[in-house]
Formats: sequence, C-alpha cells, structure tokens
Amino acid sequence: MDLHSSKNMKRPAAFRCSIKLFVLCHGFLQFSQLLYTAYFKSIITTIERRYGLSSYSSGTISSLNEVSNSLLIVFVSYFGNRVHRPRIIGMGGLLMAVSATILTLPHFISQRYEFSDLHNRHDICNLTANHGNASETDCGRDDSRRLTDTNNLWVLMAIAQLLFGVGSVPIQPFGISYIDDFAGPGNSPLYIAILFAVSVFGPAVGYLLGGVVLRIYVDVDKIGLGGDLELRQSDPRWVGAWWIGLLITTGCLVLTSIPYFFFPRKMSSEDNVIVSENDMEDDFKKPNVSLLDFLKMFPRMFVHLLLSPLFLMLVLAQCCFSSVIAGLTTFLNKFLERQYSASSRLQQHASAVNLPAVAVGMLIGGVIMKKAGLSLKTIPRFSVVMLTISTLLCVPLFFMGCPTQKVSEVNHYQIVQYGSIPLCYSNCSCPANAFNPVCGSDGVEYISPCHAGCTNVTKDPNNMHRFQLYTNCRCISGSQSHATPGSCPNSCPHFLLPVILVISLVSLIACLTHNPMYMMVLRSVPSEEKSFAIGIQFLMMRLLAWLPAPALFGKAIDTSCIWWKMVCGRKFSCGYYDNNILRNRYLGLQIGYKIMGIVLLMMLGWKVKRTQEYSLEKRPEGLL
Repeated sequence: MDLHSSKNMKRPAAFRCSIKLFVLCHGFLQFSQLLYTAYFKSIITTIERRYGLSSYSSGTISSLNEVSNSLLIVFVSYFGNRVHRPRIIGMGGLLMAVSATILTLPHFISQRYEFSDLHNRHDICNLTANHGNASETDCGRDDSRRLTDTNNLWVLMAIAQLLFGVGSVPIQPFGISYIDDFAGPGNSPLYIAILFAVSVFGPAVGYLLGGVVLRIYVDVDKIGLGGDLELRQSDPRWVGAWWIGLLITTGCLVLTSIPYFFFPRKMSSEDNVIVSENDMEDDFKKPNVSLLDFLKMFPRMFVHLLLSPLFLMLVLAQCCFSSVIAGLTTFLNKFLERQYSASSRLQQHASAVNLPAVAVGMLIGGVIMKKAGLSLKTIPRFSVVMLTISTLLCVPLFFMGCPTQKVSEVNHYQIVQYGSIPLCYSNCSCPANAFNPVCGSDGVEYISPCHAGCTNVTKDPNNMHRFQLYTNCRCISGSQSHATPGSCPNSCPHFLLPVILVISLVSLIACLTHNPMYMMVLRSVPSEEKSFAIGIQFLMMRLLAWLPAPALFGKAIDTSCIWWKMVCGRKFSCGYYDNNILRNRYLGLQIGYKIMGIVLLMMLGWKVKRTQEYSLEKRPEGLL
C-alpha cells in the first residue's frame, strides 16, 4: 500500500468530527469567554470601590482588551483559511485563561482592605482632641499605600486585558467562518443563531456567579469565613471577594479550549461534498501572497470594502447598537445600585434575568431568518420596525427612577441648635477621607458619624465588632438625636422589578434583529472576501463601539457625581450621584445611539431598494 492510499484511508477518520459537534464546542467556548466578560463587568463597581476608581477609569479598563484585539484583527483577516483555525482558537482560549489569572494578582499583592481611618476607626466625634478637622490634602502612610495599590491595579489589569484581547481575536472570525464553510445549505444562519443563543447564557451565569462571590468578604483568604466583621453587606463600603470568580472562569476557559486541538483543519460539508487530499493541498498552496505584501495591500482592500455602501452603513448601524450593549453591560449594575439601592445580589440576579431574554431574541431572530427567508431588501425594514419598538419602550424608564437622598453638606443644608452644619462638628477631628454613611433620625444622611457630631456608640449585642446606634449627635435636630449605620432607605425600591422587566422586553425585541443583520454582512460581500469582511466588521465594531463606549458611558456617569471621596488631595471614587442626572444621561446616551442606528438602517433600506431597481432597469429584456 503506497503512502497516498494510506492518507486517503485516514482522511475519513479525521472527518468524524461533525460541524454540529464544532458548533457545540464553540458555543461552550464562547459561553466561557462571555462568562468571564460578564463576570468582570459585574465586579467592576466593586473594583471601583476597592481601589478608588472613577467610572471613566473603570470603563477604560474594561475596554482595554479591544485595543490589542483591534490591532491583531488585521492578521486574522490575512491568515483566514491559511491556518489550522480550530487549533488557533484553542490557543486563544488558553491565552484568555492566563489573562484571567493575572487579573486576580492585584488582590494578592495589595494590603488588606481598610474601610476606616486607623487612628479614629469608628469615626466618632472626638471633642477632647480639639485639633480641628484634617485637611483633604493630608496624606498618611495608609493613604499612600492605597494610591500604590491603585497604580499596581492599573498595570496588572492593563496587561491582563491586553492579553485577553489577543486571545479573543480568532474566536468569532475563525469560528463563524469555519461553521459557514462546512454547514449544509441554509443551515448556517440557524447554526450561528444556536451558537449565539448557547453562548449568551455565559453572561447570565457570570452575573449569577458575581452575585454569589460578592457576598463573601474580599479578604476571606486572610481572615477566614468565620472572621467577625464590622461591615454588613448592605454597607456602601462593603467589598466582596471579586477575585474568586476569576479563578473559576480560568478553569472554564481551560476546559473548553482543549477540544479544539482535536478538530481537523477541514472537514466534509453537510451536503456530503468531500474535500480530497489533493484539493486540500492545492488550497493550501493557492495563497502565494506574503504577509508583508498583504500588509501593503490591506489599506487598498480596506478602502475597497468600505466603498461598498451596503457594508459600510450596515456595520456603522451595528456599531451604534453595540455601543448600547457595551454601556448596558458595563454599568447596568451600578445604575441599579444607585437608582434603587439594589444589593449586589439583586443586581446580579437582575442582570441574569435580562440575559435569557437576549438569548430568546437571538434564537427567534435566527428562526425568522430561516423560515421567512428574509432578503437583503426586507432585513433593513424588519430591523427598523423592531428597533423602533424597542426604543419607544425605553421612554417609561426615564420616569421610573428615585430622587437623590438628602445628604448633609452634599445636597442638603439646614440650621440646627449649634448653628450652621460645619460648626456643629468643627472640633470633632473628623478624618479628611471619612466615608462611613449613617442615617440620622431626622431622615438626613451624613457621610460619617463624626460629620453628624455623634459622640457615643452602642454595639450590636449579637456581634461586638458591629455598631447598632450612634447617639448624642450634635448635628441632628430633634430631642432624640441619633443615627443608624448605613445609608438611609431608598424611597422607591418598588420600581426595580418593573424596570428589569422593561429592560428585558426591550432587549428581546432588539435582539430579534441580531441574526438577520449578521447574516446580511455575510451575504453582502463576495464569498472570497467573507473572512476579510468579518475581520473588518469586528475591527470597526471594536474601534467605534466596544473600545470608546464604556469610557464614554463612564464619563457621562462621572458628570452626575455630586460628592467625591478624596485621598491625598485627589479624587478617589464617587460617593454620591444626582440620581435624576445619572438616569437621564445614562439612558439618554443609549437612546441617542439607537436613533443613529435606526437612521442608518433606513438609509440602508433605501439604498438596497434603489440598487435592486437599477439592476432591473439594466437587465436585458429577454431575461425578464
């Protein structure tokens, strides 16, 4: 038996891996990838609190992976079918696992989390000291260590996010093109819909995982589960064990990456067309263009693709809707916390409820695409109608918010028996960086017991490390001047469930358009440019949506801040927001992006109609 016959006998065994099995494996890998992404976004507010970041900074960190991804997508476009796509996907998955591990390092190299001033631990008004109040520019040793921890966080998380971007480069372009190449006729849209529907449960699990681990104290590895804590989970200074979930996602990424090393470079398609060994060898030899030549050709190919009005308008519309998703996924938990005083557990559960709606919308959109056979002409019309409905449903959210609580010296001022508010605690030696909110018996919130002028404290009999009541508060009016630990209760928590239901309905309707628009990209370019078009699509979506949008939404949120915590004379993190401004700017930015996307789709539909009419006019009479 010659060598050539031996190769042909082994070839069918290599093709025993069906495209359906690949779809399943790819769904699990994207599940793990999105599990990590969603989990990271679910803990971003906790990281803000732990390391004193602004929303702009946290949004920037969360999108840094798009930088390396955008740079390397060019090489993905070049290699296309030239490489062993499954194997490259598996290597990318393992690199993402490494980056998830690096993200945990800030916890292990940082000092223990200190939530109070060490010299005046309970922030009680100390009248005997009579040293006045500390200046905001004072910088003690512990404050300097906090800033050092923040700088270390930036370095490590930047490295990890950039590595994650490198690892995620081949996942979708190679995976989707591999499925589209070997799926049977008409099955590609359904397979891709199933792929996205399976993978979208990754974020749901990611948010649920965040809800579980954030109920564990951040330094559980240092003090143990049984350690007595002064903080309660409802305390605004509480920081959960954000790093635990990253270790779990690392394991998921490793396990789901291994199967890719056993898939063949090419397989038989579902229409039973077998690729022979000689054909495969010819295909491998076909691309003679070197990488250097490709890089020289890339600008011309890029411009040529962008000169296609259909492709350009469609991708720009997708960028608008992707920006909405980026802002929603990054800061939804923070929005719910600030607007409705939702606990971390409720935030994660609310986010997890929204994701199944997204999955259902994507799956139904794929079924509609397959059953109704939406054409290039009908896809824009269908998308405009669905997205207009989803935009109109967002309007009630502007009126379903809570007013900002009354916070002394932040947005509320009054005169009490001791004179103006600053005088009532002027001799209390209040720490400059004090942030230990208490709710006064007058219904006003104070940034610390010291700023409320409280001189005594009653301990909780069930936990001697916690405090039950602050008394003799000189800044609180009334005969019974006292304050309880924590923020004052929110006035409209009943809005939380309706808001989540509205957001879920909006997401479901909007996601009906996901698969049709995605397939329109594949069908609006020649077959030989498919991989390149997917690469350019992802490049533009990263550069115009996933990279800038989180930082832009974070900046909008920061502009609604009315009181910043200060450490060593610099802003550490926001303590209080104006809820009305926060709600209007956060939701308004999403509506603005949606309107731009809808306008682009309307222009796209008009262009498709004109193109088809022009083609009919130019067609010879004999072909009509």
